[in-house]
Amino acid sequence: MNKVICVYASSSNLIDRKYFDIASRLGEAIARNGDTLLFGGGVRGLMGAAATAVHRHNGRVVGIIPEALNQKGVVYETCDELIVTKSLRERKAIMDERSDAFIALPGGFGTLEEFLEIITLKQLKYHNKPIVILNFDGFFDALLEQFGHIMDQHFAKPESSLLYHVTTDTEDALEYIETYKPIEIREKWLT
Repeated sequence: MNKVICVYASSSNLIDRKYFDIASRLGEAIARNGDTLLFGGGVRGLMGAAATAVHRHNGRVVGIIPEALNQKGVVYETCDELIVTKSLRERKAIMDERSDAFIALPGGFGTLEEFLEIITLKQLKYHNKPIVILNFDGFFDALLEQFGHIMDQHFAKPESSLLYHVTTDTEDALEYIETYKPIEIREKWLT
């Protein structure tokens, strides 16, 4: 309870409505749990759906958006706190620093890039915070298969799968975050 949860998610309005439903359920669960949503500050797509659901259930929303995207119709203007950064890199650094946990919802290249970076930062011991992949309707199945292939081929250690938690359920995602015990991360280069 009272955690700041960073959610990475799609900014597209063109995706199937089922994805909006899971984003709304996650937003509602975050608010009901007394946690704060921290996100990329967009009003569109799953980002906007999650933020709207948090507000609909009296929760707190913090948006972090680069100035290039701080435009009417793009930015979620009703954030409780809106931070405008000069760049995407600065945005990600603030998101990383201010978050207690991270959840990846379905999304495109930006979503993948952000949550893969946060997994890599954990692997390299820059943080030891919980990371959840919300694999709704099998969206991340192919990526998770690729993760397995990476480990099978020794491009990553098998225990790399402990860096993140995979679930299909919003309540399980928040329960994992709430009960998370930091893991011991071995040096990446030691065999």
